[in-house]
Order: sequence, then structure tokens, then C-alpha cells
Amino acid sequence: MRQCQHCGAMIDDDRARVCPACGQPIAPAGGDFSQKVNQTIGEIQNTPDYSNYFHPADVGQNKGISVLSYLGILLLIPLFAKKDSPYTRFHVNQGLVLFITETLYGIIVRVIRGILGGTILSPLVTILSLLDIVFLVLSIIGIVNAAGGKAKELPVIGKIRILQ
Repeated sequence: MRQCQHCGAMIDDDRARVCPACGQPIAPAGGDFSQKVNQTIGEIQNTPDYSNYFHPADVGQNKGISVLSYLGILLLIPLFAKKDSPYTRFHVNQGLVLFITETLYGIIVRVIRGILGGTILSPLVTILSLLDIVFLVLSIIGIVNAAGGKAKELPVIGKIRILQ
């Protein structure tokens, strides 16, 4: 037995394609794969938003330089140039966590590459290297948030606090 997502009516027939009460199409009993993927992505992107904790003047003056927090070692510029800005420190912390995570990941991949060398498992190393795209996506999310005046945590790693 399923429930219609549109009207809430209970549907007895698991093979039904439309709701008998409202006539709206319903998802298959097993659920649509793309719907599940979109839901998972939405849950990952749904991170805490601390934008209301920062003064609008601080955000307005520092959102440009806060973008640098997500560009690798350039995070040192806002760290030292705007150390008194809580908004900038939030983004520097996020960028620092991302930078450290990416650096550690790179070291681990290089060690594995060194150990495996040209063995049959070397395609595994190539696949691990492709995961660098995840760090690019996290950087883009951080840049968009900083430039847009939002103070949202990065997905997965954003809860880690290095700077207070």
C-alpha cells in the first residue's frame, strides 16, 4: 500500500500508474532511481546556513575577498587581510578544511600510486584520481556561497572547525 504524493490518498494497487482519487501520475512502487538520486543530492546540499549570524555590512564588504578562501593557498590572503571579519573567517575556515582534506587525499593517492606502481590495480589509482572532481565541486559551492553573501557549510566536511 502506498500513499499519493499529491493528495495523500492511500493506493491499494502497487501497479497503479495514477492516483484513483486525484488522477495524478504516481511513482513506481520501487521508486524512481533518478528521483532517489536527486533526493540524495538535495540532502547533501542541505547544509546549515549561518548567514543571519553575520552583520549585513560585514557580508557586503567582505564577500569578494571571501571567495579567495576556496582557491587553495590563496586562502591566506583573506585570513590575514580580513582577520577581524567574522564572515570572512567563516569562509576561511571552510576553505582551510577543504584545502587540508584535499591535500591529505592527494598524499594518500600518491602513496597508493607509489605502492601499486604498474600493477594490475593501477586503474584503481586512476579512478581515485578522478575523485578530484569532488574537490572542484566543493570549491565551486563555496565560491558561490561566499560571492552570494551566504554562510553555508560545505557538504560533508563543513562541520569541521579549525578557526574559531
